[in-house]
Amino acid sequence: MLGRRPGGTMGRVSTPGPARAVFRVSPLVVLVALALAVCATPVAFGAPYLWLVYLVPVAIIAWTLRTRTVADPEGLRVRRLLGGRQVPWDGVTALRLDDRSRVHAVLDGGEELALPAVRVRDLHVLAVASGGRLPDPTAEA
Repeated sequence: MLGRRPGGTMGRVSTPGPARAVFRVSPLVVLVALALAVCATPVAFGAPYLWLVYLVPVAIIAWTLRTRTVADPEGLRVRRLLGGRQVPWDGVTALRLDDRSRVHAVLDGGEELALPAVRVRDLHVLAVASGGRLPDPTAEA
């Protein structure tokens, strides 16, 4: 969109787009996996095939970089290490919170979809990203 900039010149003005929230696993987990790889080095060279212990940190790093939940006005996209799933907001009937502060989306058929990296503290951001389809738990009544 073209409009007048604060300095008085004409140019392209960016309008705020629809809210999009990306929930990821903390990237500090990669450092933990690298530390695990360093600590596993004496074990890896102890006998033949013990070098396979390095597959554990590689799997942790791959899981950390791949796993996420994306919420936008169209719906939810969940990516896991192997595969993923996309659900429109019309297919989400409720959210279920478990005792470990994890969030699950309850779908039309009663099926539950775990939302990786989404915690109870993120419900406000999830409500904003849904475009009003989910109630905001922090809104005052």
